[in-house]
Amino acid sequence: MSPTIIIADDHPLVLKGLEEFLFEKKYNVLASAKNGKEALALIKAHVPDIAILDIKMPFYTGLQIAEKCRKVNLSTKVILITFEKDEKIYTKAKALGIYGYVLKEFALDEIENCISSVIKDTPYFSPELLAYIEVDKTPEKLNLITKTELKILKLITENKTAREIAEQLFISPRTVEKHKSNIIRKLEIEKTQNSLLIWAKENQRHLS
Repeated sequence: MSPTIIIADDHPLVLKGLEEFLFEKKYNVLASAKNGKEALALIKAHVPDIAILDIKMPFYTGLQIAEKCRKVNLSTKVILITFEKDEKIYTKAKALGIYGYVLKEFALDEIENCISSVIKDTPYFSPELLAYIEVDKTPEKLNLITKTELKILKLITENKTAREIAEQLFISPRTVEKHKSNIIRKLEIEKTQNSLLIWAKENQRHLS
């Protein structure tokens, strides 16, 4: 079943283009908003599966809306669309548990991938954005990782579940979870939802 979606952008052309694209692709768009106030009211009224929000809007920004939704425990997953390649915004988005971050110039190319990723409970961040803010330096703590843990990290970047990883490495899902806990501890990754997946994606080039 198609996820329920609400979209918000204060640029009429961007909003219209995105709305038409999603309708064409048979997505279930419940409503659209021209500013942050309207967007928040619609999200609270409908509690859609996904809210696709412009970062910069009058009244409330996409980030402020995400923060407000989180405070009242709404299940809506937030995807941000923006022209901003900004590490501070990206870091804040991650801290708020935002599920998607798509750059506007690639929005129509990426939004389908982003939605299908988010439906599976997997965050999606624009590859262009990750490439832009990525530091080339290999994280020092990677040398603490064992060969098995490295294999697990690589499989995590492929969006494999613990069960799939277990099957591929001929170990139990419980052992996979134990390895994941060890990796989080060794790399000093914050224990938030999907934090290991996000770290693995960001540092993918250092895992080969």
